[in-house]
Amino acid sequence: MTSQPEQEQREQGRVFGEVAGAYDDVRPGYPVEIADRIAAYAGHVPAQIVESGAGTGKGTAVLRTLGAPVTCVEPDPEMARVLARRFADDELVTVVVSRLEDWTPPSAGVDLLASAQAWHWVDRERRTRLAYEALAPGGVLAIFGHNYGFADEDTAEAINAVYLEHAPEIAERSGSLVYHPMVFRPDELRMSQLFQDYEEQCVVRMMPFETARYLALLSTFSPHRMLPDDQRTRLHTALADLIDRRGGVLVQKLTTGLTLARRSAD
Repeated sequence: MTSQPEQEQREQGRVFGEVAGAYDDVRPGYPVEIADRIAAYAGHVPAQIVESGAGTGKGTAVLRTLGAPVTCVEPDPEMARVLARRFADDELVTVVVSRLEDWTPPSAGVDLLASAQAWHWVDRERRTRLAYEALAPGGVLAIFGHNYGFADEDTAEAINAVYLEHAPEIAERSGSLVYHPMVFRPDELRMSQLFQDYEEQCVVRMMPFETARYLALLSTFSPHRMLPDDQRTRLHTALADLIDRRGGVLVQKLTTGLTLARRSAD
């Protein structure tokens, strides 16, 4: 069991390496439509792509379909190891173990800076400026990620009741299921004079998870990883009981949000 002081010392944005293999296995990928939409917005295929917080390559796989070189900037060594193994035979994918805050972009900037389910981990006070400095004039910032909902309201309420009983600190608040990573809240980007042509799009899919696989998915989310081990076990046992009583399959309403903006000209 992990002690509470040890839990407090862990940094929430750096817990994914603990479960890098499971993350790569159970996290849903992205529809290739995301790449198509980015290219349509940009008006051309980018010549060079940088991906912030590439993880194990879920977003990279979609960006790679654009046919351009991709530099993956990933701060967690364990996640980067899985990422590098996935693209070991791909000469167009380069993995850099670094935070975006510590990475130096090419002097001329790049055509596309993308981030899949990771932009919220970049320093909120600096990320818009960092994106501006990484992009060439007119370059595109593309932020995308999943919002994990449920196929019906009854299931959502039943699931949240379990959280309220066993882990109220990560239960539903203000209409948002905060036990899943929040999709990027882009107010600072939309209001920034550094970017223009702001757009939001989404793709919705229904995705079934059997009980064990759903619990494996939850175990890759940072709010769950930050719970003390015994509390997480109680929560997951109660969730498993609920899902099993409902037939052993939970259907997620997976909404992939895509935020697009263009760097303003100098």
